[in-house]
Amino acid sequence: MPNTALPRPRTRVRTGADPRARLRRLSVVALLGASFLGGLLLAPAASSTDGGFAGHGTRSGGGERALQEQLEELVTTPGGPPGVIVVLRRDGAPRVLRAGVADLETGRPIEPTDHMRIASTAKAFSGAVALRLVQEGALGLDSTIGSTLPQLPRAWRSVTLRQMLNHTSGLPDYTEDPEFAELLQSDPRRTFDPRRLLDFVADEPLRFRPGSRYRYSNSDNIAVALIAEAATGRPYEELLERIVFRPLELRDTSLPLGYEMPEPYMHGYVVEPPRPPEDVSEVLSASGVWASGGIVSTPADLTRFVRAYASGRLTSPEVLREQRRWVEGASEPAGPGRNKAGLGIFRYETRCGVVLGHTGNFPGYTQLIAATPDGRASLTFSLTTQVNKTLNPGLLERLRTIEENAVCTLLGGRRR
Repeated sequence: MPNTALPRPRTRVRTGADPRARLRRLSVVALLGASFLGGLLLAPAASSTDGGFAGHGTRSGGGERALQEQLEELVTTPGGPPGVIVVLRRDGAPRVLRAGVADLETGRPIEPTDHMRIASTAKAFSGAVALRLVQEGALGLDSTIGSTLPQLPRAWRSVTLRQMLNHTSGLPDYTEDPEFAELLQSDPRRTFDPRRLLDFVADEPLRFRPGSRYRYSNSDNIAVALIAEAATGRPYEELLERIVFRPLELRDTSLPLGYEMPEPYMHGYVVEPPRPPEDVSEVLSASGVWASGGIVSTPADLTRFVRAYASGRLTSPEVLREQRRWVEGASEPAGPGRNKAGLGIFRYETRCGVVLGHTGNFPGYTQLIAATPDGRASLTFSLTTQVNKTLNPGLLERLRTIEENAVCTLLGGRRR
């Protein structure tokens, strides 16, 4: 039977009826998780900042019982998430560990079929689309912005698809643009034209020579989706359906443009003690992040996706080898252990072995999806609050420690 922590008592919740009030207190960069991580090689979280969780992190990973205890501690930590769910799957049936609740008003526990915003793990989906089109010959990894999207600035024309997928493009991040921030502040539920998001930085040069360094940018995956559309003449949403959703039977996964969440869903919260948690599940329109972070899915669907994506089931062995040419760089937020960047995927080297996947964060949500390179073992780790190095660096380090322990639990403490 799945392990289930007792739900929290009902808690007074701020509903965030005025989305503008929420955004006035937090920067757009912090909300959307955009971050300059440079070429930093991140080491495993140190014991001095792990909040005591490393005590469970023996080489064997401590097992499911120890991981369950860590999740229960996490939801009672000041600033911690109201709810967390971890789905571990090896060759057999999935194991579900969870603590806290999906909804503080009702006390309902989180289920693997609850919808949630998957944040930047959506970048793995755009990676899946692009790499499949490379396999089909519609695109090449050396296809450039100049040859496929000539309407974009001439200064960007030499940037390749490969560089966008591994965040070495130098494209300026539109989520850092003051005009974008002002529009979002004035109307957080505004519906942007997702195909015009790069217009906010069209007058800006590249941040550096393409391929010369790593810098995580939300603009990269917007451009990837636009290139996929230009190469096929089909909408990105249709490509997602053909290449990813339908083959993997992801029936509860979608790319909406609005702010409303499908039922049932995990409510996402801003947690800033001593204020009551504030429900921000529907504060922002997903149109402002689109292919870079707008997908809504469930832990069950994400488990199916990451097992197929990490193992290369959606593409060819030749393209998979190119995807796994690693460069120094970390996902946002940083994943467990030492991070390296591939094409639409990250390599997380932990003390118990290597998993491949992606992380993400969005107002109310933090995500990690990962699987072994053969896809036979996977984990989906979802929180109902946003954790990143800008908002709460200490909590992020604690989270990374627990994520690494989850990997050790998944792998049984054996190096793979």
